[in-house]
Amino acid sequence: MATVLDSDSILRGRYEIVRLVGQGGMGAVYQANDLRLDGRVCAIKEILPALLVDQRGPDLDLGQTIEQFYQEASVLARLDHPNLPKVSDYFSVDGREYLVMDFIEGRDLQEIVNEALRQNKHLSEAQVLLWATQLLDALEYLHSQDPPVLHRDIKPGNIKITPENRLKLVDFGLVKVLQPDDSRTVTVVQGRGTVAYTPLEQYGGDTGHTDVRSDIYSVGATLYHLLAGTPPQDAKERFLKSGLLDPLRQLNPAISTRTERAVFQALAMHPDERPPTIADMRQALFGAENARKDPTTDLLPPPTWNEILRKNRTLIAATTLLFIIASAISIYDF
Repeated sequence: MATVLDSDSILRGRYEIVRLVGQGGMGAVYQANDLRLDGRVCAIKEILPALLVDQRGPDLDLGQTIEQFYQEASVLARLDHPNLPKVSDYFSVDGREYLVMDFIEGRDLQEIVNEALRQNKHLSEAQVLLWATQLLDALEYLHSQDPPVLHRDIKPGNIKITPENRLKLVDFGLVKVLQPDDSRTVTVVQGRGTVAYTPLEQYGGDTGHTDVRSDIYSVGATLYHLLAGTPPQDAKERFLKSGLLDPLRQLNPAISTRTERAVFQALAMHPDERPPTIADMRQALFGAENARKDPTTDLLPPPTWNEILRKNRTLIAATTLLFIIASAISIYDF
């Protein structure tokens, strides 16, 4: 395991390390202060290409890997979407590559679903679908880039909810840019994902063919976890033993049949059986007529008479006044 940066370390004369946020085999993520812009807090993703070469073998050229990192980072720096952290800088220091992006305050969905479990509750379908609309918006934006950008590690722990209740897909650590001439381009930021949320085709690592449908599988696995309170059985186990995936409505009877059907379609083992695009995934979840409206509308109970009266007090008062005036005029004419 590589040594981590000490607190108070300063990178590039600008970024002061505050604390280690997380660490993995290829590097770490830090919270840092931007000394050039007073008050700005950053997240800095550290990647160690030399360790990647050690793991992947001599066929992976270090110079080519670093060059690929800069190509990937330049693509990420051009992204601008309200549900993605903004990448603002990338550089190299002592053989380590760094991505600088917005530091996102808030809790991740893994923490939120764990809290619900401690209270013996399920997250409401309405709330999960509200998050799903924002997640799909972010992925539709990524997939619409030229060339398309895949995330490859969508899971509850990589999705944060800000204090303003905005969803952020925070970890670009396994992102992959699909090149039109070679959809299996090896990149320093490419990875295998997290087992429960990873489709079978992604187990091939650098040699596995992945496309937008691989992200769709991970979306399905994430929604399954949020709604059921437990992640789905991983794709390898399901490949070896069919019928292993527990029905959602068996784990949480409050879920609608439409949502269960859409999640299971996204979790199909073969990519051809999944929704081919995020737009198709959105339609499977919400229906063509509801794809862009508030997805919780159809899940809410009909309003009570008290609610109707409270929301329409001004109209009712005006109507009553007109009725009184009309009645008075009728009596006078009589």
